[in-house]
Amino acid sequence: MRRIVTTAALLLAAACGKKDQNQPASAPAAAPGNALLTPGAPAMQAQAPATYRAKFQTSAGDFTIEVTRAWAPKGADRLYNLVKNGFYDGDRFFRVLPGFVVQFGLNGSPAVNAAWHTASITDDPVTQHNTAGTVVFATAGPDTRTTQLFINYADNSRLDGMGFAPVGRVVEGLDVVQRIFSGYGESPDQGLIETQGNAYLMQAFPKLDFIRQATILP
Repeated sequence: MRRIVTTAALLLAAACGKKDQNQPASAPAAAPGNALLTPGAPAMQAQAPATYRAKFQTSAGDFTIEVTRAWAPKGADRLYNLVKNGFYDGDRFFRVLPGFVVQFGLNGSPAVNAAWHTASITDDPVTQHNTAGTVVFATAGPDTRTTQLFINYADNSRLDGMGFAPVGRVVEGLDVVQRIFSGYGESPDQGLIETQGNAYLMQAFPKLDFIRQATILP
C-alpha cells in the first residue's frame, strides 16, 4: 500500500546532511525480533505515556521528537510501540521534498514490511495543525495508518482537512531534519522497498540518509 502526500493533495495510493561513506556496512536492516513480525503481540499494544520523547540517531545527525498522546492517542500509542521495539532502526528516509515533507517508516526487512502491510489503526481526529516540525502518520485514506511517518518541513496546514493528525513535533535537531539528503526526491519505489527492503535502496539509492537507532528517552 503506497502512501503519498503531494504538495497539492493526498493521492490515495500508500502515503529523506552529510553522507556517511560507510552507509552500506553501518546500516543494514535491523534483525527482526518476534514482536516486529507480530503486530498484534502484547509488546506492540502498550499504552504510551501522556507525553514522551523519542530520539532518532541518523546518518545526518540526531533529532528528538516529543509526542503528546492527547493530540492523537492511537497514533501516539502506535509510534511508541514501534520505536520501543526497534522498528525504525536501519530504515531510510526514502521520500524527501524540500519545503514540503520528509517521509520514512518502511522497514529494511521485507518480512517485517509484509507483517505490517495491513496492520492499520483507525484515524484520530485532527486536533493540531500540520505546521513545520510536526510529525504525522502517512495515510492511504481513512483508517489506513500503519508505520509510515512524515515530518512537515513547512506550514502544511492544508493537510489538516485531509485527515492528517499530528502526533508530536521535533523539539531538538530540526536543522538536522532539514538537511536530510533530498537528491532522489520521490524516486525510490515504495512497492520495491516493501518487497526488497534495504537491499534495493542500498543498491539503487546509496546516498539516502538513514536511522541508526530510534529510542524512547527516559
